[in-house]
Amino acid sequence: MKTLKIMATVAGLFMLNGCAENNLDYYKNTMPRADIKEYFNGPVKAWGIVQDWKGRVVRRFDVNMVGKWDGDIGTLTENFDYYDGKKQQRVWTIKKLSEDTYEGTASDIIEKATGKNVGSAVRWNYVMNLPVDDTTYTIRFDDWMWAMNDGVLINRSYLKKFGITVSEITIFMQKQK
Repeated sequence: MKTLKIMATVAGLFMLNGCAENNLDYYKNTMPRADIKEYFNGPVKAWGIVQDWKGRVVRRFDVNMVGKWDGDIGTLTENFDYYDGKKQQRVWTIKKLSEDTYEGTASDIIEKATGKNVGSAVRWNYVMNLPVDDTTYTIRFDDWMWAMNDGVLINRSYLKKFGITVSEITIFMQKQK
């Protein structure tokens, strides 16, 4: 009987997680319009936090990014400086597929990231090999960005394992001149 209750609770959590999913169409008429190719062209400065499943901030970081485009192919170089002294670099290759759709690759991304922008919002989905201490986890990212005034972009990433959010990342970005 106890096992049945636990299984029912877990099934309910999966259903709630699926029902609560955000939809890009909601942002169709919102401004300012998000444009990946335009925003990630040139230098961008960012500040972020990682929160565990309990909401505790477990990591803080700054990021310096530079994007360059050659036609519909862009390179975004991200240099992370973590507050614990560690450094990391990720280089994305981003391809614009149509007016509002993109795909991206990086060395720690499994297969291809898919991205779409609608109105002021951008959504990326991808799977990443994420090292934590001595273990590497395969994590699905549900990555949302919203364009704000003054060259600001807010990014919320929901890191999921088996469909359950295990961590969240918040990043505030500002386009540099």
